[in-house]
Amino acid sequence: MKLSHFQFNLPKELLAEYPAENRDESRLMVIDRKKQTIEHKMFKDVIDYFDEGDVMVLNNTKVFPARLYGNKEKTGARIEVFLLRELNAEQRLWDVLVDPARKIRIGNKLYFGDDDSLVAEVIDNTTSRGRTLRFLYDGSYEEFRGKLTELGETPIPKYINREVTPEDADRYQTIYAKEEGAVAAPTAGLHFSKHLLKKLEIKGIDFAEVTLHVGLGTFNPVEVEDLSKHKMDSEELKITQEACDIVNSAKERKKRICAVGTTSMRAIESSVSSARTLNPFDGWTNKFIFPPHDFSIADCMITNFHTPKSTLLMMISAFCGHDLMKRAYDEAIKEEYKFYSYGDAMLII
Repeated sequence: MKLSHFQFNLPKELLAEYPAENRDESRLMVIDRKKQTIEHKMFKDVIDYFDEGDVMVLNNTKVFPARLYGNKEKTGARIEVFLLRELNAEQRLWDVLVDPARKIRIGNKLYFGDDDSLVAEVIDNTTSRGRTLRFLYDGSYEEFRGKLTELGETPIPKYINREVTPEDADRYQTIYAKEEGAVAAPTAGLHFSKHLLKKLEIKGIDFAEVTLHVGLGTFNPVEVEDLSKHKMDSEELKITQEACDIVNSAKERKKRICAVGTTSMRAIESSVSSARTLNPFDGWTNKFIFPPHDFSIADCMITNFHTPKSTLLMMISAFCGHDLMKRAYDEAIKEEYKFYSYGDAMLII
């Protein structure tokens, strides 16, 4: 498969600027790989496709308010600082992206907050927009993290062309988010409401939680025609023994295992034993799934509608089959499904 196989024309108006009014009332396209059929449902109908003992694998990462705005010393120029990951808690070192980047050099200081109570010094250049910052703050580590949260805003994706609203802090977060560390939401999970999770639980569906801290790499378009040459960013991943036990016992009993989102799918595919069972994991993964790929754990998945040439679309093609995926996407555009982070969902069985 080549990059050009993943190009399609996506009308601008199909990019969702806001979430559906109620989480579980977004639309759901159901694709049956065996029957090669496509159905149109509501997200809350997802319950009809699962039975007692089936397992849903959820990514419980929590998005932190990663986008800050500071001012450059002397000139006062407004600079966006996007926190990617903490490098050293004690020294308050962070890997960040800055915009505009060309004026931000090693040694520059940036000031944050109306009272300039938080200061950062640029100590390294990592990429054209990447920098390493050392934050200077008079207070404990907990107070420092509190200050970042207070000054930061929800990192809704750049394509959403509007100001962040207070509602985004709630809606750009899954209701089961626990482990802070993501700079982008695992968006398939955004469709689950408390009520729907409860109904699934009552029906006997089990949940296995994994933690994959979604980085900005998830949005990086692929730029090489030969997909095998694309390098994924590494992301932090944790899979507990408890999650493995839930998944492996369901697999043994021939129950359905559903990866909720591309991040959950990448997580479980990153840690497969030779017997095709799930292994515990604590480290980093840069797993890139593209066709052809033999999936070992999940036999169905929930996902959103993805943008052209994205790694996410390539995974869907590998799981769904390329021709069926193309048919589904043509239909989604025709039926005006909403795409991307706040968009509608797809269940592939």
